[in-house]
Amino acid sequence: MPRTRYDELVTLAEEHDGLFTSEQARDAGFTDSVLVRLAQRGRIERTARGVYRIPYVPLNRFSQYREAVLWARAHRGPNAVALSHETALLIYGISDANPESVHLTVPGATRLRRESPGAVHVHQADLAPDEVTVVEGLPVTTVARTVIDLLHAGSRIDIVKQAITGARKEGLVSSAEAQRLRGRVQQHLNTLRAS
Repeated sequence: MPRTRYDELVTLAEEHDGLFTSEQARDAGFTDSVLVRLAQRGRIERTARGVYRIPYVPLNRFSQYREAVLWARAHRGPNAVALSHETALLIYGISDANPESVHLTVPGATRLRRESPGAVHVHQADLAPDEVTVVEGLPVTTVARTVIDLLHAGSRIDIVKQAITGARKEGLVSSAEAQRLRGRVQQHLNTLRAS
């Protein structure tokens, strides 16, 4: 059976839980007017500005996070983005964190000219390459960077401690790294008590 242009779009989207950006579609030879027509016909859905989805490709537990990353990168947005804070803990599965928003960190100089989808909380920080890892194909801040971000954001200390213990159990950090992170938590608590 011959492949159609739509099949090419589906193949592109299947790599990302059925999601793709308008820029990715343009790179594959699709014009914006074709995307608009496909959306009008219900063949694709616009989930956020510059982000589309093939409706019949099943979502998985990471789809909303992939959508947030694609949204930030759409329209020549920053490539250096990472899921962070409580969202990183949830992706790692190392705590009971259940964030209401998808936490996403973009470079400090980034000016996103489009409104973020309602469930995305954007943080700005310049992440070093060794502060980002890939989990299930998603860019995520490392456990160490996540702990630091959570402390600076004033997150619950019990969740941070639980995350360190969970990361050690899962082998995501060494014993020495877990000890160093516990020291950072204690230093943070001492600073809070002193102020």
